[in-house]
Amino acid sequence: MSCSMKISQDIRREHGSARAEVEAGMEQKSKEFAASGNRVYLPLAD
Repeated sequence: MSCSMKISQDIRREHGSARAEVEAGMEQKSKEFAASGNRVYLPLAD
């Protein structure tokens, strides 16, 4: 499963499938991405 499909699936599971709920979930994921430094690849954890 690609990363974008997993993110979409996670959002539907956590926020439902109504358009407003999906948009709110995408906004939340966007904030999480920005908080992690807007990097696609993060360093590996030990």
